[in-house]
Amino acid sequence: MNKEEIIKIIDNNSDEIIDISHSIWEYAELSLKETKSSALYIEKLKEHGFEVETGHADIATAFSGKYVSGSGRPVIGILGEFDALSGVSQKAACTHREETVPGGSGHGCGHNMLGAASFGAAAAVKKYLEETGSDGTVIFFGCPGEEGGASKAFMAREGMWKSLDCALTWHPGSENQVITGTNNSCTQVLYKFNGIAAHAAGDPENGRSALDAVELMNVGANYLREHMKKECSLHYAIVDGGGLSPNVVQPHASVLYMVRSVLVKDTLALQDRVDKCAEGAALMTGTTFDRIFVDGTANAVPNTTLEKVLYRNMGYVPMPEYTDDEMAFAAELDATCPASNEVPGTGAQFDTTIREKVWEMSDHGKKCLNDFLMPFYSGNEFEPGSSDVGDVSWQTPAAQFNTVCFTAHSPGHSWQNVSCGASAIGDKGMLYAAKVLACSAADLFADTSLIEKAQAEFRARLGGEEYICPIPAAAVPYIIEG
Repeated sequence: MNKEEIIKIIDNNSDEIIDISHSIWEYAELSLKETKSSALYIEKLKEHGFEVETGHADIATAFSGKYVSGSGRPVIGILGEFDALSGVSQKAACTHREETVPGGSGHGCGHNMLGAASFGAAAAVKKYLEETGSDGTVIFFGCPGEEGGASKAFMAREGMWKSLDCALTWHPGSENQVITGTNNSCTQVLYKFNGIAAHAAGDPENGRSALDAVELMNVGANYLREHMKKECSLHYAIVDGGGLSPNVVQPHASVLYMVRSVLVKDTLALQDRVDKCAEGAALMTGTTFDRIFVDGTANAVPNTTLEKVLYRNMGYVPMPEYTDDEMAFAAELDATCPASNEVPGTGAQFDTTIREKVWEMSDHGKKCLNDFLMPFYSGNEFEPGSSDVGDVSWQTPAAQFNTVCFTAHSPGHSWQNVSCGASAIGDKGMLYAAKVLACSAADLFADTSLIEKAQAEFRARLGGEEYICPIPAAAVPYIIEG
């Protein structure tokens, strides 16, 4: 079976892949609550003859589907995500803001497409292994809670990714490009302060305000910003203000912190200082608090060998073509996005030649869809943001890429992304991604020297450094309510 036939398999399965994506889009389930989404994938994996395991790392919505051929080596993992974001409910393929559920959730990061394309690729790779009789194993991993839960990091704590020879994934985006370089590690910790209720005017001396503790903690953390490494950052959200009555001393209040730095060890060191802010706030207010670890992720370890395999197939697989109606929709939707003079793509940020070329290809940033393949770029540079794919990349060679599923200027985690994620533009970008993943996996099965080269690069990049899991041994997956 050649790659043309692999592409045809995905074309023949396109209705199923799109149906899965649109169903997940409709479910719009938040992190670690993706019961309908995981059930749909498990059903589909069984229909396609995969051996299914559930409940990985004690996470109810984490699962995998495995197919083994011959000796079973090499083992390639294909990663899928399917959680949504709160507050971005939006009507599909709509060029104005219109919620389907007021205040509801939506797929502002495109994970409905991410999982569906990865599933479609895994099914095509299984067919490839069956028909060619090649040795190897393909595993589709259903990874919940990327937006808040970090299932891949919990799995990494259990050493799951060490059993793979390599891992491939992708992410919906506004460019067709390989993802390279590194990013932030992070931790998320919830501080639930406990005080004593009292009448705020008649009995204030007997009250102990949990909300005061939250505010004082935030003041301390904000002063901490002056005394941390330049690579570090802090973000927080008050998730419980203690109630709606100002004449009652608030007996409970909670704040969620995200602490970031490039290296996990620096993040954990800063996290310890944030904990001290919480301790000081409790001492000042006569309150107590519960510290609840939510999740954590590591920075990414890039792998140029695998990035080249992905990029070669991004050039091999026919890129999506768009109708006049689709381009008109894209133009109207993109016009609602913030204006930007930035040159698109990662390579343009770090390479002057690429920057000049992309500026021309994007019609000086005027295109509403970046309907072209970015020049290849691989590097070690840092970009902000965090993802639990980083934890995978510390235990096995891993690589990922973007395809155009959103308009050129669409902000991350936006209603525009939700709208586009169940449109023809999103569908086409998703199917393109499925084909690139499947063809890349086929190349790796056919030429295992590529995997050996990727593993050698992986070992060299680590340089003997061990993976530090940002998740404590006793921590369990925690669902934030609200």
